[in-house]
Amino acid sequence: MSHPEDHDELKPSTTPGYKLGAAKSADEYAQLDAEDESLARWKASLGIVPGASTTNSSGPKVSVLTLELDSPTLPPGKKLIFDLNDTAKLADTKKHPISIKEGVEYNVRITFKVNHSIISGVRYIQVVKRAGITVDKLEQMLGSYGPHPKGEAYTKNFDPEESPSGMLARSGSYNVRSRVIDDDGGVYADWEWSFKLTKEW
Repeated sequence: MSHPEDHDELKPSTTPGYKLGAAKSADEYAQLDAEDESLARWKASLGIVPGASTTNSSGPKVSVLTLELDSPTLPPGKKLIFDLNDTAKLADTKKHPISIKEGVEYNVRITFKVNHSIISGVRYIQVVKRAGITVDKLEQMLGSYGPHPKGEAYTKNFDPEESPSGMLARSGSYNVRSRVIDDDGGVYADWEWSFKLTKEW
């Protein structure tokens, strides 16, 4: 059950005085300053080329596929990846939280597809609670992307963090609410999962 304060915590932070421009299609962006070669190369790196956008602009602009926790301390072959389409497995973490080793550096990585249009101002927000009290919040910008020319997914690695350590940190489990949202308040993914801190992976 969500509480009103949860929604405030999961709203993106704002920059005073910043105003979001009007949304444009990939083709409209491709035509802007078409004579500027360096800008054209940069737009092409985002998949913004004249005539390349799909005419099907229905559905979400962004589809978030996976969330992964990565660490150089993970044993060979061990991966902590959530398939966001597997809602049953995500829900199962509430009964069987995943184990994260205490006191290690790790980072969050997500893969996503841009289906149409250009995205900017899209960010990943993660709120960690223990016994109903917020103990950590992560907010990271995804960046600007257009639909991939080959329809492939993008991968974004966020800044490394360090997991808490100590006997107190290891007692009980942590509940996480993750969200991918843009500056307009459009939510592309919203899910919950749980973890516990352990002495080993």
